[in-house]
Amino acid sequence: MRPNIAIDGPAGAGKSTVARLVAKRLGLTYLDTGAMYRALTWKALQHGVPLAEEALAQLARNTEITFQPGPDRATPRVFCDGTEVTDQIRSPEVSRQVSLVSSFPGVRQELTRWQQKYAAAGGIVMDGRDIGTVVMPDASFKFFLTASLEERTRRRYEELKKKGLPVEEEAVRAEIEARDEADRNRAVAPLAAAEDAIIIDTTNLSVEQVVDTIVAHCQGGVSR
Repeated sequence: MRPNIAIDGPAGAGKSTVARLVAKRLGLTYLDTGAMYRALTWKALQHGVPLAEEALAQLARNTEITFQPGPDRATPRVFCDGTEVTDQIRSPEVSRQVSLVSSFPGVRQELTRWQQKYAAAGGIVMDGRDIGTVVMPDASFKFFLTASLEERTRRRYEELKKKGLPVEEEAVRAEIEARDEADRNRAVAPLAAAEDAIIIDTTNLSVEQVVDTIVAHCQGGVSR
């Protein structure tokens, strides 16, 4: 079976960009688990669903989140019940609420079940916050990306600006700090590096350097 690769880390560490490119380089399939939680959050906000566990878990059971290759084939397009939401799920409004939505055990159980189904066949590169610890604890390779708060703020701010979204840099920093706090302290599947994960500080590294490092480990290293 082809290897599964888990890439975890906090908001703005670069894990989604890196995971997409690693998958492309190694000929594997990329699955953005964060986009799944964001899509569910977007749907809840659009339909006025209470941000409470029972309502959200029910919503998750009745939601279809799918991916299609993007124009460059490295950036997947995200669809929620057939509607493309690739850009909408990165809005500040969704970013403010996604940690709350993802903190509920019932929601995580539903989406984790979907993620593990994708991983069962092998050949998956998956990024998130609990991939190496919960979703794919037996992944062949595990990586945990970090970066300074300042650098993560800069990256997210530039990302949102390029999409034409109205945003202030200080607001982005505050959102990332709040997200870090919520992710680290949630009762179920908190943000943490797996004991056997390779930790990479990306603060002063280019995307290409991080991708090269991971690919080198996967091609030359010994899987678990």
